Amino acid sequence: MSEPQELASDLRVVIGQLIRRLRAERRALPMNQLAVLGRLDRTGPAGVSDLAAGERVRPQSMASTVHTLERAGLVHGRPDPTDGRRRLIDMTAAGRAMLADDRARRVGWLADTISRDLTPHEQRVLADAVELLSRIAAGEG
Repeated sequence: MSEPQELASDLRVVIGQLIRRLRAERRALPMNQLAVLGRLDRTGPAGVSDLAAGERVRPQSMASTVHTLERAGLVHGRPDPTDGRRRLIDMTAAGRAMLADDRARRVGWLADTISRDLTPHEQRVLADAVELLSRIAAGEG
């Protein structure tokens, strides 16, 4: 078994490669726009500054991304019922469909790859690894 430092380094590299490969499967929108749609899907309507903080970008950059998504009909803004000075951004039906299609494409590629390239035993090992990675990501590892 590898030392924890070596294992951590190898894991970081492999996870980075997997993320890049999954990103290559997206064809619909740039990653920053998909990230906004994904965040809206997970957390619900949000203001531009909240979206910017969540994605760790400047509010001006997020405003530009939201504007592009609005022009494409994927999100819409409405007044915040608790603060009339703010707008809440939410996904449209087209935005939800775009996000679902993107996720299905990437999950489909990964599922096909797992099914095609891994033995049943390797698939069980991978399932165990996913559980361990989940614990690490949650800080329970």
